[in-house]
Order: sequence, then C-alpha cells, then structure tokens
Amino acid sequence: MLRGLIKGDNAFVPTAALRVAVRSGVDVAALLVTEQGRVRGDADIVFDGAPAHPSGAVRLAGGEDGTVWLDADLTDVEETVTRVLVVVSTEEGALRDARALSVEVFGPDGGTVVAYEVTDAGAETAMVVAELYRRSGGWKFRAVGQGYVDGLTGLAVDHGVDVGEEPQEVPYRIPAPAAPADPPRTETPSQAEAPAQTETPPQAEAPAQGLRLTRDQLLDMTEAEIRAVAAAQRQAKAEGRPASAPPAPRPDPSVWTCGPVFKPRGASGRNNDVITVKDLPPGPVMVELAVKGEGYTGLWPLDDANTKGRSLVSSTEKNFRGRVLTSVPEHGRLRLRLEAPGSWQVRILPLAEARRLSESRLESWGPEVLLHTGGTADVTFDYQGSSNLIVHFYRLAGHTDPTTLPRPEGAVNEIGARKETLPLPEGPLLVYLSVADAPWTARLKDVRPHSTGRNPDSPMRAPEPRGALGWLRRARH
Repeated sequence: MLRGLIKGDNAFVPTAALRVAVRSGVDVAALLVTEQGRVRGDADIVFDGAPAHPSGAVRLAGGEDGTVWLDADLTDVEETVTRVLVVVSTEEGALRDARALSVEVFGPDGGTVVAYEVTDAGAETAMVVAELYRRSGGWKFRAVGQGYVDGLTGLAVDHGVDVGEEPQEVPYRIPAPAAPADPPRTETPSQAEAPAQTETPPQAEAPAQGLRLTRDQLLDMTEAEIRAVAAAQRQAKAEGRPASAPPAPRPDPSVWTCGPVFKPRGASGRNNDVITVKDLPPGPVMVELAVKGEGYTGLWPLDDANTKGRSLVSSTEKNFRGRVLTSVPEHGRLRLRLEAPGSWQVRILPLAEARRLSESRLESWGPEVLLHTGGTADVTFDYQGSSNLIVHFYRLAGHTDPTTLPRPEGAVNEIGARKETLPLPEGPLLVYLSVADAPWTARLKDVRPHSTGRNPDSPMRAPEPRGALGWLRRARH
C-alpha cells in the first residue's frame, strides 16, 4: 500500500510540470474546471479520445501494467481554471472491483511528491479520485474519492458537461453527387453500397446512394444543412428523377486545419548534438527546447545533405527555454543541429498544442508559438528584455494545405524593453514570437465575435466533433 494521504487530506505540490500516475487498469480522464466547479466546454475534458488540452497544460498518455499517466504542467494552466480533477471510471463492474486503485504524483526530478490509495470504493462506476487546485498563490493536491453510482453521466452533470444525446439519423436515404459519365459497368452489391469519393473535405462529404448519414457526419452539419439534404431527396422522389445532393457546405474558415496531428516526441542529451526524429507526418511543427547551462545555445534544421538551414535559436541567455517553428520534410525525418552549454531536452509538438491567447494574462519567457481563434482583437505585449523582440503572424483562415504555413507577416522587430499593442485579424491565427530572450506577457482586449458566430473559447476541431459525447459514450453501453 502506498504511504500517503487519506481521503479528504491535502498537501501543497510544486507549481511545476508534474506527472500523475493512476493505477489499477481503469479509464482515466481529467476535467479542467473554473471557480464555479464547471467546465467551460468539451475542450476542458481530457480523455483517450482527446488526449491533450488545447492549452497544452494537461495531457493523457497510456502506460504499462494498467497505469495511465496525466502530465499536468501547472505553470501553463489558464488563469480561469482553478481545479484539475482526476476522474476514473469502469465500463464493467464497479470500482470496488478495481484492485489497488491509487494516484501518485511525481515532481520534475522524478521523485514522489504525494500519493493516495482508494480503500473504500463501493458500487460506484465513476469517481473524482483526486484534484489539483489553486491555493494561496500555489497549488495543492487533495485526495477526494467522491464516487458516482450513476457513472460518468452523473459526474459530468455535476461539473457542467453537456450530456445531451447525439442527433438521430435522418429517415431519408441521401444520394451521392452525380458522377461523371463513364461506360456502363456492373457493380456488385458491396460496390453499390460503398460511399462515393469526392474531393470535398471529409466533414462535407455526402454519403452514397442507399446509406444514411452517420452520427459523426450529422454532428458536423448544421440543422439547416441536414434539412436541405433531406428536402432535396424528397423533391427528387416526387419528380421521379435521379436526385443529387445540394452543393457541399464550404468549410468553416475559423476551424483549425493547419499542421499534422501526432503524439509529441522527445529527446534529451548534453552539450552539442545532432537530433534525429523519425516517422513524423510532414508539415509544420513546434520544437520545444529547454537547456540548463550558461553560454551559447543554437538550433538549426538540417537538410538531406546535412546543410544547416535558417537559424531557429541563437541565444546567450542562461537556462534557455522556448518554442520555435520548423517543418518536417515529406519523408518524415526531422534532423536538427543543436549547440548547447549543458543538459537539454527537446520535444516535437503538433501546432494543435500551441498556447491559446485570451483575455487572461499569459506569462512566458523566450520564443513562443501562440494561437488566436476569436474575432478581431488587440493583443498587448509587455517585453522585459534588452535584446530583440521579433513577432510574426500566420493567417490560417482559408489556408487549406496542412503541410505548409502561409506566408508570414511581420508585426514587431524592435530592440529593448517595450509595451506594445497590436491589432489582430480574425482567427485562426498563429502569433509567433521568433526572438524573445526575456520574460514577457500577452493579453487580448477588445475581442469581437467571430464572423462565423463560432465561440472563440470552443476547442479546435478534434477527431470527434463532440468530445463530451465521446467521453460519455462508454457510460451508455
């Protein structure tokens, strides 16, 4: 048995990047809630179908021997989030059947900070087993152990999750768009039922003749679009002619579509080195670099001839840290040349894990990649350094090639400490601080609604249109 807290106890933990091990082979999720104890939307649910929070502060990863890991970087948790709940659930049986259900928190040095073993689980099928919460300018861990006999649905309702049912299938069969004229051919029944292939985005594709829209397709359509497709079928049937679906809706330009999505990859070492990361999807990525030591830090991409590309990092600051942009070649092999005065850690991250700009004050140090998803706004930077501050914008709205970035637009290139407010176009927009060797803060103001009517606080498009439905689906079996 772990020696640690008992139910109801609490203890301070470092305000740092922590690793939380949840043991016993149960399903694990994290809810990021506000002071009111409620999530702000589906993006605040981190589970196996959406394993990274848009802020990048909380990530979920599987492990061995029934252990699930939650990485919680408390320095990156948004100001409006006051608690991170660790939730467990089971699809079969009750939690009392889970042997040695426990939570253990590890600090940046790998040592155990605090632990809690659940000894009184009963007929519950879901539980808030523990929480990390703000207190007195820092963070604490509490052994909660609050179970829910009505499972994830009851737990979700208590914390503001929308548990509305999924849309039902429409009672009409929707025809595929008319195909180009081809010589007649005989189709097998399986071929006749296969979805027609089009070049429209997946969420806008119409299903083939004889098939109904799937739930995921319906979730990606508005009510008006569903009604229009069904009306087209009824009208075609009444007129006794072959029917074709109305034109597919144009993709929402406010939806995140840029860059590949993949599990973050990492490497570590000491002093100068060549870093090779294989089997990455091609396209723009973030490189997160942290160096311990005093001296020069330099980072460059290498091409297939081992020639250095344009410098990504060139700094003489002690203990350098920051995130920069680069691109993975088509063959999926990213090579980097690093000069470092001491030990270092590198992570390759998808752009989807860029930190979000908001009206809350964001604090950081060094180069950084930020994401703006709302309407037009102003952003105020307060830079405390004596060297260069260089900022570029990348307008992602309407950019359809996920393997490239649009042309950058220069926004700031100045030397010395400064406080500057910049107008931002409508999102999605990458704001890239490519050079910033000092502490800085950023905050949005005068944010206007997005022209599409989209909630700027809603998550970037994920593999599942409704994260909450994916998380709760196991509770409805």
